[in-house]
Amino acid sequence: MNIVMLTGAGISAESGLATFRAADGLWEGHRVEDVATPEAFARDPAQVHSFYDARRARLREVEPNAAHVALARLDAEWPDELLIVTQNVDDLHKRAGAKRLLHMHGELNKGWCLACGERFAWAGPMGESACCPACEVAGSVRPDIVWFGEMPYDMECIDAALQHADLFVSIGTSGAVYPAAGFVQTARYCGARTLEINLEPSAGSIFFDEVRIGPASELVPAWVEEILSCSPAKAGA
Repeated sequence: MNIVMLTGAGISAESGLATFRAADGLWEGHRVEDVATPEAFARDPAQVHSFYDARRARLREVEPNAAHVALARLDAEWPDELLIVTQNVDDLHKRAGAKRLLHMHGELNKGWCLACGERFAWAGPMGESACCPACEVAGSVRPDIVWFGEMPYDMECIDAALQHADLFVSIGTSGAVYPAAGFVQTARYCGARTLEINLEPSAGSIFFDEVRIGPASELVPAWVEEILSCSPAKAGA
C-alpha cells in the first residue's frame, strides 16, 4: 500500500511553533504583503530578513513532538512507497528522522542566492549582507521560502505520488491553502482512501473518507501503530 501524507502548521504547533497566520490575518504581527511576497523583499529586504531571522532563532528552541517521531518511524518501517509532503518550513520532520520528505514551501534553514541560483543550508541570522557560499556575492541571498505568488516546490513529484497513492492522510492542515488543499481531491479521483487528522474539521473535510479530531501528538502515534500492525511486511511474516 502506497501512502502519501500532507502535514501542516498544526503538527508543529504542538512543539511550540506559531501557526503563522492568526485569526486576524496577520503573520506573527505582520501583514502577509509585508513579509511573504517577492514584492515585499524587493521593497524592504531588511524587514523580511528580520522576520525570518526571528523565526529561525525560534526554531532552535523547539523539538519534534510525538507526531513527528511517529511519522519518522512509519517512514523507516513502511516497506512500500511512502512520501511525507510538508507545508511547514521548519526542520522538525527531519530532526525526528524522516527521510522520504518533501518541503513544498521551502525550508527556513536554507538560503537561495538570486545571483547564481544556488540553494544551500543556512543557520543563524541571514540579513541583507549575507554572502553566497557558492559565488561569494554579498547581498543577493534570500530565505529559500516559497512566498505568495511563487510556485511550490516538487509539484510534479507530489502529483505523481498522489496518483499512485492507496492512502492519503492530511495532518494538521487548514484545507484552505492551495495547491495543497486540492491534494485530497486528486488522491480520491485516483482511487486512494483518504484520512484527515486535525484539531478540528478543515475546510476540505467533506472530501475525506474518515476524519479523526484531536491533538496530532496523540492521534498520529496511535494511527501509526495501527497501520504498522497490518503492514505488508507483518502480513507476510
